[in-house]
This record gives sequence, structure tokens and C-alpha cells, in this order.
Amino acid sequence: MRLSVVLFIATSTALAGSLTTKSLVFPAQTSTSYVEMVPLKPLNLRAFTLCMRVATELRGEREVILFAYRTQYFDELNVWRELDGRLSFYLSGEAVSFSVPELEALETHLCVTWDSSSGAAAIFINGRKSLTKIYKKGHTVRPEGKVIIGQDPDNYVGEFDANQSFVGEIYDINMWDSVLSSSTIQDMFSGKRVPRGNVFDWEAIELKPDGEVEIIDREL
Repeated sequence: MRLSVVLFIATSTALAGSLTTKSLVFPAQTSTSYVEMVPLKPLNLRAFTLCMRVATELRGEREVILFAYRTQYFDELNVWRELDGRLSFYLSGEAVSFSVPELEALETHLCVTWDSSSGAAAIFINGRKSLTKIYKKGHTVRPEGKVIIGQDPDNYVGEFDANQSFVGEIYDINMWDSVLSSSTIQDMFSGKRVPRGNVFDWEAIELKPDGEVEIIDREL
């Protein structure tokens, strides 16, 4: 049964005097468990910064989907942990890949940046920037699609493959329609307050979970 819930993620817990957030836990490999994220604005993008906090014990076993945005006929923006440990993202075609420290059970803060005007693409791991690569100069990410966490849709929302599914924990998924500065991304990794995402804002987001996904509370 599909459930739809609006999560106002950063909330004050009065008794404990602490801040909490929501986190998505995918406990097992499946072809059915996923979460649809509803954007604040259409993903009609000529630039973006996409950030998340992620942990997984799938190391060198298979490829793992981290973020999937698909329109009716195209994989517009997919982020993958490849079989060899590299991180890649795909904009309607061949990928740009980066050899960076592998994802592991200890939480990693991951950001992906891209700018169409220059083609500049980069990955940030725990606030540290990769080299810049030139990728898809002049391209536009098209709107009217669905964003799926946990699965790679081979059609609009369906045809999932368990051997590509995400297993682990993922949260604090934010997206901007611009390239954030390196210092802003470093501040974000450190837990400092930065402007919230204007495409996805994890503090106030509508999530539509399906299957065996646990949405848990955790202290900030």
C-alpha cells in the first residue's frame, strides 16, 4: 500500500530540547521499495547542486542507485555508485565518473555539482572537492519527471531491478538550481546553517514511500 506523508523534517523536540530529522532506511535488497520525492519546483535545470548524506555496506558487490530522476522517455539525472566504487552521474546518456573515497557504513556527505554553460562537473565528499570535469556543455535537464530514491526506474515509475536497488540509510537530500560555492558545501558538511534547497528542501518535503522503507527519527 502506498503512503503519502508531508514531512517537516527539522523539528524541535520539546522534552529533550533537541532537533530531529527524518532518515530513510532501506533494510534489504528489493525490487519494490522506494520513495518518491516531490520537488518544490520543476526540474528544468541548466545547473544544479545535489547533496545527501548516505551510508551503505554494499562495497564492491554491485552497482547502487543513489538518486534517479526520469521523465517519460529518458533518465534525466541518475547518480550511481559503480561496481568499481567510482561515483558517477548521468544526464540522458553517457556518465561522468569520479574516483573518490568509497561509500561505506560510516555516513558520507555527498554533493554533485554541474553547470551547463561551462560543462563543469564535480563531486564533493565530506566537504572535499574532486577535480573538475567537462560534461554535457549546453545540456538542459528537462522537467515533468519523477524523482525516485531506492530504485532505478527503467520506465516512468517501474521496471525496477533488485540488483540495482539501494540498501542502507540516506537523508538530508537537498537540491538547488545553481552551483553552490565550495565554502557553502564545506559549511553544509560541517553542520552549519546554509540556504535551503529551492528544488528539494529536506526540512519541508513531501515524501511518498512504497514497500519496505523505514522513515525514522534521528537527532541532529
